[in-house]
Amino acid sequence: MCGIVAYYGPDQAYDFLIKGLQRLEYRGYDSAGIALLNGDLRIYKNKGKVSELENVAQGQNLSGTRGIGHTRWATHGEPNTVNAHPHLSQSGDIALIHNGIIENYDTLKKVLIERGHEFKSDTDTEVLTHLIEEIKEQENVDLLEAVRLALNEVVGAYAIVILSKNDPNTLIAARKGSPLVVGISDREGEFYLASDATPIVEYTKTVTYLNDNEIVAIQDGKMTIKTIDNVSKSPFIQELEISLDALEKGGYEHFMLKEIFEQPKSIYDSMRGRFDPQNLTFAMRSLEEYASKIKNLDRIIIVACGTSWHAGLVGEYLIEEFGRIPVEVEYASEFRYRNPIITEDDLVIAISQSGETADTLAALELAKEKGATIYGICNVVGSSIPRLTHAGAYTHAGPEIGVASTKSFTAQVTVLTLLALGIADIRGKISRERLREMFAELDTIPQKVEELLQSCNEKCKEIAAAYVDAPNCLYLGRGYNFPVALEGALKLKEISYIHAEGYPAAEMKHGPIALIDEEMPVVVIATKRNYYEKVLSNIQEVKARKGKIIAIVTEGDEKVAEIADHYIEIPDTEDCLTPILATIPLQLLSYYIAVMRGCNVDQPRNLAKSVTVE
Repeated sequence: MCGIVAYYGPDQAYDFLIKGLQRLEYRGYDSAGIALLNGDLRIYKNKGKVSELENVAQGQNLSGTRGIGHTRWATHGEPNTVNAHPHLSQSGDIALIHNGIIENYDTLKKVLIERGHEFKSDTDTEVLTHLIEEIKEQENVDLLEAVRLALNEVVGAYAIVILSKNDPNTLIAARKGSPLVVGISDREGEFYLASDATPIVEYTKTVTYLNDNEIVAIQDGKMTIKTIDNVSKSPFIQELEISLDALEKGGYEHFMLKEIFEQPKSIYDSMRGRFDPQNLTFAMRSLEEYASKIKNLDRIIIVACGTSWHAGLVGEYLIEEFGRIPVEVEYASEFRYRNPIITEDDLVIAISQSGETADTLAALELAKEKGATIYGICNVVGSSIPRLTHAGAYTHAGPEIGVASTKSFTAQVTVLTLLALGIADIRGKISRERLREMFAELDTIPQKVEELLQSCNEKCKEIAAAYVDAPNCLYLGRGYNFPVALEGALKLKEISYIHAEGYPAAEMKHGPIALIDEEMPVVVIATKRNYYEKVLSNIQEVKARKGKIIAIVTEGDEKVAEIADHYIEIPDTEDCLTPILATIPLQLLSYYIAVMRGCNVDQPRNLAKSVTVE
């Protein structure tokens, strides 16, 4: 969840570190810090955002061609300057930054205290820094070997980068369970390290991603990789596909708004080249390679967290309707601890924007151990989930910087739609005519999203102004639109800090209706093809109790428009595709409410984009 950057080369490191931390700030913004090495080792760090770190560093000695930087999402120890990274060893000669959790830090800390170590912070990271130095001195080994030996005593997850005043031509990094990428410059002896590729792409597109239990050492301008078991490895070098333009706001006030308006393109890119509406064929190699497996599946299990879990719920509806296979959707964080029943005849689908979600990765490892076939749906090329799975599909949504997921949700639902249709086709559960209808309608979705964004933007802003001070909100939907209600409520919660809950519309009478009064806004997804008359009855029940109705309706709907206090029209489409359209105005509504409340839309409090710890 924290962000890591490092530079090794002929240039001054500071500018790269600061710019890299700004690019990674969506991973955590409780505190930030850097270490620069140029004869001496200098640490600058501060509670708060990267901009506050810049203020602290202003006027200081910022020279150094070796440097590491960190932006923190607090786990162990409150977010303050003392607990900010980098952390120093007992002597002050070694500086270390860390993303992850050292689970046995307390045991290690007690042993080190008995040996005379004094700790300044409450973090698990400082313990690892002291441990490395202790081993280096006690075992009389070099820094690389000390790091390797220390990591063999560590339980937990980590991506770490280390500088040492006594080894000025050395930079060492390692990973287990937390992502780390190394950028290789065209200039000899120049390297960039980061939690993901966003800080690196401006400088080089040639990278290698570290695997779990690997250590990279850059020494005297050369890179080597070995495992913590001391086995040398050859790096797999690849080219980045992202562009620098994708990492800028492009004239929008916030990344979130930009990413909402990018959805016509991201949805198109997520389906581009994957089906032929004329020949009714798929071009998804991951489906073709596992066709025999798909034909004989007993069950599909979808594991995910947060917004991706909501996309998985839509996927459950899609796969069961078209593929006629039982589907279970599980929170990855619960699945991994429940001793689930998994067999070789199951397909486990993991959904994650980042491809690094810790709980989802752990759930996959469990399922893989039990012999299930693993399929991944994620956005970030080179991330951990694609490397762990047997097959999968990238969403191709492009970088998503805003912490609240928007375009990743609609891209995931698009890929799940194609997956459901592909499974149905392989299993012979869908007619040629129905497949033709679905392909034809899918082809129109990007354009419909484009039109919807233009038609509803101002209306969402007007409605947001009416409910900016609402303390609570209910979201209701049926069928395919129930997961949309959950996703809409999550968006409002995470960026505006308004308490919101999503429910199946019929469940309102089983408790939530007690909350409704004239102050309670109720958002109802009431599209014409989705249990329309029953949802209309639910709206009447809310109105009878003086609740305020914000309705998402199909274009031309007059019944709901007459009853609702506010309504937003979306284009007509297939029932199963309404989640892609219906979620757009809910994203905009949440965005404008948050902006009007003065919230930090791109970096909501207590959240981080990529949840790489439990």
